[in-house]
Amino acid sequence: MRGFCPSPLAATLLLVLLQCSVSSAGQFSGDSSKLSGIIIPGFASTQLRAWSILDCPYSPLDFNPLDLVWLDTRKLLSAVNCWLKCMWLDPYNQTDHPECKSRPDSGLSAITELDPGYITGPLSSVWKEWIKWCVEFGIEANAIIAVPYDWRLSPSMLEERDLYFHKLKLTFETARKLRGGPSIVLAHSLGNHVFRYFLEWLKLEIPPKHYVQWLDEHIHAYFAVGAPLLGSSQTVKATLSGDTFGLPISEGTARLLVNSFASSLWMLPFSKYCRSDNAYWKHFSGVTRRGHQTYHCEEQEFRSNFSGMPTNIINIEIPSIHGFDAYPSVSEVAETNLSRMECGLPTQLSFSAREIADGTFFKAIEDYDPDSKRLLYQLEKSYHGDPVLNPLTPWDRPPIKNVYCVYGIDLKTEVGYYFAPSGKPYPDNWIITDVIFEVEGSLFSRSGDLVEGNAGAASGDEAVPYHSLSWCKNWLGPKVNITRAPQSEHDGSDVQVELNVEHHGEDIVPNMTRSTRTKYITFYEDSESIPGRRTAVWELDKANHRNIVRSPVLMREVWLQMWHDIHPDAKSNFVTKAKRGPLRDEDCYWDYGKARCAWPEYCEYRYVFGDVHLGQSCRVKNSSSDLKLHYL
Repeated sequence: MRGFCPSPLAATLLLVLLQCSVSSAGQFSGDSSKLSGIIIPGFASTQLRAWSILDCPYSPLDFNPLDLVWLDTRKLLSAVNCWLKCMWLDPYNQTDHPECKSRPDSGLSAITELDPGYITGPLSSVWKEWIKWCVEFGIEANAIIAVPYDWRLSPSMLEERDLYFHKLKLTFETARKLRGGPSIVLAHSLGNHVFRYFLEWLKLEIPPKHYVQWLDEHIHAYFAVGAPLLGSSQTVKATLSGDTFGLPISEGTARLLVNSFASSLWMLPFSKYCRSDNAYWKHFSGVTRRGHQTYHCEEQEFRSNFSGMPTNIINIEIPSIHGFDAYPSVSEVAETNLSRMECGLPTQLSFSAREIADGTFFKAIEDYDPDSKRLLYQLEKSYHGDPVLNPLTPWDRPPIKNVYCVYGIDLKTEVGYYFAPSGKPYPDNWIITDVIFEVEGSLFSRSGDLVEGNAGAASGDEAVPYHSLSWCKNWLGPKVNITRAPQSEHDGSDVQVELNVEHHGEDIVPNMTRSTRTKYITFYEDSESIPGRRTAVWELDKANHRNIVRSPVLMREVWLQMWHDIHPDAKSNFVTKAKRGPLRDEDCYWDYGKARCAWPEYCEYRYVFGDVHLGQSCRVKNSSSDLKLHYL
């Protein structure tokens, strides 16, 4: 659910977008104006504007057409009831409130700042800094294309109400005609699920024999940043107890609002061992679709604990025995607790990711929570019954030439919860009694006690668990090259490399040293298992889900990789990691111990009027472009 994310990452990306072209073989060839950049923002990262006239009593602030709704903190504070009407959707049919409706803004302005203003602007900045980078490097305005969407809607409703995926297809085709080359896609958080659905929807729009050809012609590379590939545990917390996103509203109000959005289920955690049939697949195969689409799980789902995840996502106390007989999926668990139930005590039930995604959990609490019926309806209608794709199934590698999966690791991340009745009326009827965190390969409770489970090799990025972020490692082939390097500038002396590491579908744990005082970036690269396709996974130590796209280290790596791709003399498939030096003036600084600019190979002292300290006058040498040849 964490989609608020400023992202200058694409600054580096688009720095090279317009310095490249595509040859007949699909590789960059050095022209300066061929590529476009397509930005797909994450959850809650697009402005919504009012499309109604709403008189707000007891408040001087009314809502008029084109007024900012998400996010206008003034109206949120002074007219919260009116604001909620403009944000709320009908939980069943996803229609607007009778008195107010909102629609996503368009263009770059929709994704730069959510709440523009002197004080609120910097706090709500999303892509503004990235756009500034693009301007600094001379990127043409028509090469930067934002594709905002109504992040409250399910994927099918995005197409049904707004024709979003039709428009997205036209956006790629228009960009190719306008610039003369394919696009680079940059998606963050929920934006990756949107792009995945688009790729599946596209299969139904293009003849099968032309599908891959269309992708090769229109998409050169895909950067999946902070992608919740197997969902996020925090979605469950927002569903049962509410997530305010830092807004001045109660958790109960936040729960009511978020659960009115069908998109709140888009990032539910699900098992990596279970898939569901697609209605169109059955149609094409000549099999008649009968009833509800069901999950088909591998045997390993039932042999492994917790659906192969670190722990059960939900542990919840049910206040009575009423209603259990109606749900055979939980009857066995209930029988093991009959002694407690006969005494009238609450029974604690546990639910894995599979039981959340297939609706078992929502059925189990249907008699105790009014939201459960609505959520179950949306789960079955908008996800299990979606004719294009059930998003609650594991990803396969997208059939795109270059795929880069980028995420942060080793931060304290929530992976499981204990809920109990709070004694309060709905929507505050559940309370979180304990939280399970993954912390650098171990599981701990909120009180600090060690918890048994399937702890991964690392932990997640504070919002998405590691097992979900790292699923894209399954896209790598049987032989993978691994490089671990410090995130800061370095001369190559402490770079660690392992070549042709064996990989057979499970997580790769490199046998490399790690200093506790150094942040690393680990690259997993494969360019051989699929001819003509490259796959890479980048893990950044201590990179937060929201702020990873602000990371100058990540921007540097993206820039170098794209620069490497456009250079005709590039000798390797991926940019070399042998050394890293300053690439921009901001990377240079003054070395007071030696009384000169640090990195004299790259930087020199060059005063410009207005500099207020020595470090500001350290700038990249004019001849630094020659030094970039080291990265070929």
